[in-house]
Parts: sequence; C-alpha cells; structure tokens
Amino acid sequence: MDAKQVNSNESAFNKIKKVVTGNPIVFLLLIAAIIVGCLKDNFFSWANFGNLVSNTAVRFLIALGVSGCLITKGTDLSAGRQVGFAAVVAGILCQRGDYTGRLWKWAPEMPIGVVLIIVIVLGLCWGLINGLIVTKLHVPPFIATLGTQTIIYGISLVISDAQPIGGFQKIYTSLINGRIGNVRGFHLPYLLFVAVIFGLLFWFIYNMTCHGKYMYAIGGNEVAAEVSGVNTTNTLVRIYATAGVMYALAGYLLAAKSGGASASMGQGYELEAIAGCTIGGVSTTGGIGTVPGILVGVLVFELLKIILQFLGVNPYYNYVVQGLVIVLAVSLDIRKYIAKK
Repeated sequence: MDAKQVNSNESAFNKIKKVVTGNPIVFLLLIAAIIVGCLKDNFFSWANFGNLVSNTAVRFLIALGVSGCLITKGTDLSAGRQVGFAAVVAGILCQRGDYTGRLWKWAPEMPIGVVLIIVIVLGLCWGLINGLIVTKLHVPPFIATLGTQTIIYGISLVISDAQPIGGFQKIYTSLINGRIGNVRGFHLPYLLFVAVIFGLLFWFIYNMTCHGKYMYAIGGNEVAAEVSGVNTTNTLVRIYATAGVMYALAGYLLAAKSGGASASMGQGYELEAIAGCTIGGVSTTGGIGTVPGILVGVLVFELLKIILQFLGVNPYYNYVVQGLVIVLAVSLDIRKYIAKK
C-alpha cells in the first residue's frame, strides 16, 4: 500500500470520525435501535416502520415551523398549543352532521378542504401575533410565546368546553390515514408524502431564496444583518407566521390521525420539535441548521420513543429519558459553539 492510499484511508477515517463525533446522539440511538431490533420481535417490521413514518411526518412539520425561530436565535413555546388549537377547530368543524354529540350543533357539516383553509388562516393569524409581539413590542421570544401559549390553550378549552371531540366525517379520517400499497405488510402512509413535499419546499426556501439568506444572516448577527440592509422585522414576522401555518397543518392532520381531538392535544410537542431540531444540528446559538438535519433529528427522537416502548419501559420514565436527551443535545450544541469561539 503506497503513501497516497494510506493518506486516502486516513482522510476517510477522519471524515467518518468527524461525522460520528459531531452527531453522537444520532449514532448512539441508531446503535440502540439495532440492538433492540435483534432482541425484540417485530421491531424490524413494516407495521412498526409505518408507525414510525406516520409519527415522524407530523412532528417533522412542527419542527420545520420551529426551526426558523431557532435559527434566528428565537424560539416558539406556543407550538404545541397551536397544534392543539388547530386540532380542536378542525375536529369541531369536521364532525358529522348526524353525530349526536356534535359540539356546535348550529354549524353545518363542512367540506374538509374548507376546514383546512380555515385552520391554516387561523394558524397564520397566531403566527403573525407572535411575530408582531417579538418585533414590534420587543418582547423576548421565550416570554412572548410563553404568553401566547397560555392564551391559545385557554381559548381551546373555551371553544371545546374542555370536552373530547369525536364523530369525524369518514372522508377526513380515511384520507389522512390512507396509504399506498399493502404487499406483505409493506405500505407508505400518505402522511409521508405530505412531509416530503414540505421538506422539499423548506429546503428550497432555506437554500435558494433571499428569505432563507436573511434568516441565516439574522441568526449569525442580527445587528450586522440589519446594517447590511436586511429588513429584520419583516423577516422575523414571516418566520413566525410560517411557523403558525405549519402548526395548523400539523394539528389538522393529527386530529384525523388520532380519530379525535382535545384541547390538551399537542401538549409538549414544542419541546419535542426543539429537541428534534437540536439533535439534527440546528444550533440554539443561531445561524445554523439544515432541513435534512431536522428530518434526521425528528426521526431519531421518534425512534427513541419506539425503542423505549419495545423495551417495556414505564411510560412515565419516557419523559425522563426524553428530557435527558434534550438537555444533552443542547449542552453539546453549546459546547460546539464555545469551542468555535
């Protein structure tokens, strides 16, 4: 073996080492999944794969919404409650006309396409409110979205009368839970294609548009971005408005996927989204993050939940493990930032 081959092998090894050390949580969880798959029956099954894909698809949409806020050194703690609000509104409006337990008996049975538009418009409004509070009132994103989180949850309780919502139109649940193919258990949920479409759309926005460039510039240095001519106010408002739309879409899909809705639906999803983004390389210090990385982070976080289920871990301990993963992911991100400085 000549010197050139040795250098090539060392270079390849260094690249692999850099990837592994840069994403330790991802690789640890992948190793854990392989071990559990070898020990537990049905872990490597098409049914489990379909469940993983469906859960990841909805969470991925939420994470895409949160990612813009994180990249610009902000956050959105209202994400989960916005998802719940959208699920409640969609659930109420998509109830069958002949369902005896209809919450709004005075409302007509509405086409699910019209309901989707209504839900998205409401989500856009919530996002605009968050964006305006952050940019015009100069309230820190953490406090601003913490306040709107509580407001949204209260409104969800009021309009749903704190009751579980069911009796959905069959087309609503069957369409959202539909799938392509069923050969020997293999199938692809429709939700997968929704996630792929929005993943590609966000990749294009983040990498090929001025809005994406402005977003990363603000995350890197907001003052410098503003001095260079970036309209930081408009950009931030667009980011939070877009996030609101993504939460609304996720809530609409989640209600149908679950076959029911309530004001508590979506609770804690903002933390899962932030964790998925952070695991996937979105830096809490701003200016860094990719759509493929977000997908990997969300996928791995959902994989963690399935691993814990197959291991028979008490569901209450799941929150402990997930919380530890979140703290570890953020601490590693901060450590990278300090090392770069």
